[in-house]
Amino acid sequence: MIIGHIGARAGSKGVPNKNFRMLHGKPLLDWSLDQLLNSDRVDHVVVSTDSVEMYEHSLKRGCLDIGLRPAELATDTAGKWDVWKHALGEVEKQTGPASAFLDLDCTSPLRPDNAIPEALDLFFAQTPDMVMSCCEARKNPYFNLVEPDETGALHVSKPLPGGVVARQQAPAVYEHAASTYVVAPDYLRRASSLFEGRVIPYMMAPETCVDIDSPFDFRLVDFLMGEKLNGQNDA
Repeated sequence: MIIGHIGARAGSKGVPNKNFRMLHGKPLLDWSLDQLLNSDRVDHVVVSTDSVEMYEHSLKRGCLDIGLRPAELATDTAGKWDVWKHALGEVEKQTGPASAFLDLDCTSPLRPDNAIPEALDLFFAQTPDMVMSCCEARKNPYFNLVEPDETGALHVSKPLPGGVVARQQAPAVYEHAASTYVVAPDYLRRASSLFEGRVIPYMMAPETCVDIDSPFDFRLVDFLMGEKLNGQNDA
């Protein structure tokens, strides 16, 4: 049994009420919620939120009722992991044990529809503790990321013997893309953070996992979503 989850806190300092802000005709939340509700791989869908508006909206869409998120999980400092753990426990009270916990970040609405089946297939084939969406890093600490020493002079962040003179020579480095996660329920219950177990990457194209964290991000996603929708209409 696969649980589909979205965390959608009411507060946001960067973009006020961003999770329910309209994007090309529907709330930002619904771009990810539609993917979960339309997936034939997902058995139950839940939205964890402290917003009455988003809570009632999710129930009308057919999500499970787990109540509003506890106050301690609705602060700026509340971690994703504890929100997931709470949601898993509340859902399993109603459904019984899950085989996978699939989380979609609603701030990454450009996710392609095939991300859900691909991430799930990777999870069940490799049986890690967690599959995490990643993309190729735009900067590499072995090559073009630098940091100052005690004198203020710059040096490569992670120097290698002999140095690296071309990006292709540098070890692979990925960005943690806040988009798509599949977690083993047993791991979620026993661990206290993301990287305590075996976490493997689900690679995505950078343009499909742009995360909205600022007004500029929202403008960028709005533009890219327009291009995506126009492309679909032209097909």
